[in-house]
Amino acid sequence: MESLPLDSLYVDGRWTGPAADETIAVENPATEEIVGRVAAGDARDVRRAVDAARAAFPSWAATEAPERAAHLRALRDLLVENQAEMAGLITREMGSPLSFSRRVQVGLPVKVLESYADALAADGEERIGHSLVVREAAGVVAAITPWNYPLHQAVAKVGAALAAGCTLVLKPSELAPLSACFLTTLIDALGLPPGVFNLVPGRGTEAGRALAADPGVDVVSFTGSLAAGREVGSAAALGVKKVCLELGGKSATVVLPDADLETAVTDAAHGALHNAGQTCSARSRLLVPRARLDEALDVVRSVLAAYVPGDPMDPACRLGPLASRAQRDRVLGYLRAAERSGARQVAGPSWDRAPSLGHYVTPSAWTQVPPNSPPAQEEIFGPVLTVHPFDDDADAVAQANATRYGLAATVWSADTGRATAVARRLRAGQVDINDASFNPAAPFGGYRQSGVGRELGRHGIQEFQELKSLQLPS
Repeated sequence: MESLPLDSLYVDGRWTGPAADETIAVENPATEEIVGRVAAGDARDVRRAVDAARAAFPSWAATEAPERAAHLRALRDLLVENQAEMAGLITREMGSPLSFSRRVQVGLPVKVLESYADALAADGEERIGHSLVVREAAGVVAAITPWNYPLHQAVAKVGAALAAGCTLVLKPSELAPLSACFLTTLIDALGLPPGVFNLVPGRGTEAGRALAADPGVDVVSFTGSLAAGREVGSAAALGVKKVCLELGGKSATVVLPDADLETAVTDAAHGALHNAGQTCSARSRLLVPRARLDEALDVVRSVLAAYVPGDPMDPACRLGPLASRAQRDRVLGYLRAAERSGARQVAGPSWDRAPSLGHYVTPSAWTQVPPNSPPAQEEIFGPVLTVHPFDDDADAVAQANATRYGLAATVWSADTGRATAVARRLRAGQVDINDASFNPAAPFGGYRQSGVGRELGRHGIQEFQELKSLQLPS
């Protein structure tokens, strides 16, 4: 990490100093030590980066798909070569357990880059009657990424934009920007034309806001909270820009009566606690048949007992800290609200009993949660699972759909056809059937206030393209 140019921006193919001397401290949330300082880019830096991307756009948009795919595969290889170092960096900057950082925080972006390269080989033009429908790069992309999956979210946007023929400016979260700086050194090694990729670290309220509003930007792609997404969307709307927003969820696991309850509930509980619950698609609500509620709670207790707060650099650690003190305080506020609402804690030790050092929250599970209360309706983004009984399939569907979000869900049943029928009734962008694995080539995104647009695979690339109809003479 000592070799990373943390106090610089990457603009027009080179590392360069920011307009101001201010830096942003990056804290290790497990030790509360400062592990680095990055440049605090401002509107002047954003303008410079956008100008560079604008100038580079015509020639990059004209490159052939095989050339763009080759760059993506080369970046994939560099990530594989540097996987251990990148994983350790992510663990230090945002607290994800090292084993999870290696397997998911870095392992998933590797697969995402492969899927983008493959999608480029398959994408083509379409003939509709006497019209030829083609896809063209939309222009300059503003990619604004969060702290919970700092590398994956950067790769999901950067890879798709480059694949589409767009140039871009990346603004990572100020809480976890170190992995983005490391990623930039790898991108620099690809030899892309100057200005195709640019990095401006900075605060969301300054660099992020300026980037979303900049008149030289054509597409804004943002992942983060609903509140921040509304601000980004409003800023982009003034310029009538294309906007892609991924704003989180309140996703449900539905365990139908004929499912293997122990397997399903175990999977759901693990899914709620990965990355300390700081996952937008975390299955934070568990819906089980009313007659089997007590049995399900026993399984939940067993799973939560294995999640003990620990040093995330320890390969055996399963539960690291939350990414910041502010995030820890936010989660504790929801747990206080759960107590006030009359909800009953059914698993985990006292939720406010955590190590004195580090931003830890012990995992907990709750039932009898009032359906309209904040813990049942809002994204907590911590190691918290709520358990809700249902009476029949219709009741399960109604409860699963009873939030303003619609990002993800899971349905468990011994009958795949029955599970699929229920899944079709859920208002969510992705629904897993039983133990189906994540598919990085399939579109990822949500309904309602979970966001607008899709990421990953061919559909993710198309978010950064425009459709053109060429009317040919008959």
